[in-house]
Amino acid sequence: MQQAQARVAVIGAGPSGLYAAAALLASGEPVSVEVLDRLPAPYGLVRYGVAPDHVKMKSVIRVLQKPFDPAHVEFLGGVRVGESGIPLDVLRDHFHAVVHATGSSVDRRLGVPGEELAGSLGSGAFVSWYCGHPDHVDLQPLLDHPGVAVVGAGNVALDVARVLAKTADEMAETDVPEPVLAALRASAVRDVHVLIRRGPQHVRFTPAELRQIGELANADVIVHDDGLLAAGVDEPEDRRQRQNLEMLREWAAHGSTGKPRRVHLRFLRNPVRLLGENGRVSAVVVERTRIDAEGRVVGTGEEETLDVGLVVRAIGYDAEPIPGLPFDARTGTVPNEGGRVVRDGVPVPGAYVTGWIKRGPTGVIGTNKADAAETVAALLADLPALPAPPHPEPEVFRKALASYGMRPVDWTGWLRLDAEEVRRGGRRGAERVKVADLAEMMEAAHGAPAP
Repeated sequence: MQQAQARVAVIGAGPSGLYAAAALLASGEPVSVEVLDRLPAPYGLVRYGVAPDHVKMKSVIRVLQKPFDPAHVEFLGGVRVGESGIPLDVLRDHFHAVVHATGSSVDRRLGVPGEELAGSLGSGAFVSWYCGHPDHVDLQPLLDHPGVAVVGAGNVALDVARVLAKTADEMAETDVPEPVLAALRASAVRDVHVLIRRGPQHVRFTPAELRQIGELANADVIVHDDGLLAAGVDEPEDRRQRQNLEMLREWAAHGSTGKPRRVHLRFLRNPVRLLGENGRVSAVVVERTRIDAEGRVVGTGEEETLDVGLVVRAIGYDAEPIPGLPFDARTGTVPNEGGRVVRDGVPVPGAYVTGWIKRGPTGVIGTNKADAAETVAALLADLPALPAPPHPEPEVFRKALASYGMRPVDWTGWLRLDAEEVRRGGRRGAERVKVADLAEMMEAAHGAPAP
């Protein structure tokens, strides 16, 4: 007798969720997999977190889409799980196991006075805006001032700086939505100050990302390092850090060439408060720092004020609790052992996590592959002992979604939306132009306005 298929739901269609779906498919076990996402488009962080001009990095989509084409795994977009959609306990009535792959999407705060002012925002929101995420389509960042401060020493900070320093014509070649392109075209930004707490020998940018800043046609790179590079610093042991140091030395020696925009790399600088006028950011006060004998960043008490109208913090992310699951606020993760969700040290039957919600916001896109494989191995080991759901029939699940007001977007629907974005791209001379408005996305996916 043929073994009945176990039903597994993967919540989240980003890299972590899709690697988990692929691992389940590759296992050869009798499982059916449905990937649920609250948005009608798949790919998560690759679509909404990778900078528009990083075309090569986006090519990982070709790997992530494999489980859907041919349709070994089912995609259901526009499906909300939790308080605003189908409750988790109701979802569990339809699946043997649920894998949560919802990531970490909350911007960490600086914790300094003035952070609540208009013109102060997190990089997650800003990046989501220029990447066309429906949640941030109405962000309208304040780009009417010549100065912008970007706080952070990671690749996301460089992404933000690079997008702000490029010309609108350069960005028109990417997939940014039309309203974003219009805002960038009207931008008054001329000086982008990247604030980095440590010295140039400590930064962990990837050399490829840093190199792109130096290749900007429209902007010079100005290095502010308090003379450290000229005086000589110890060579880092890490090869990538040595490559970064070599580029920084070259830029520090050359200085400005008179390009219309400038990216200022300000090392040993830490923002301590934001100043405001009429309820919006008017300046940022930064304190010079030094590295003590133990390698810690300490303030010197010496301050300077930068004239900026926008401050973007790129200092990491936290996760939001998942209703119905335990949550560790300190680590921003769901407590787990190898991907098995645990409550008070005891595994929660049929509940699993992968990606950032499992391990925290660390690693690169490829890190999720091994992470998902570990979770899937735990799930498959548990599967024979997991209780069967009372309503495993797919058609019953669809009726349940409808009862909560949801009309899912299947893979064919996503392909309709994809074709619409490609069509819009053709009109602008780009590969695609993203549809960012959620109602427009749903209309394109379903082929007609929803009844």
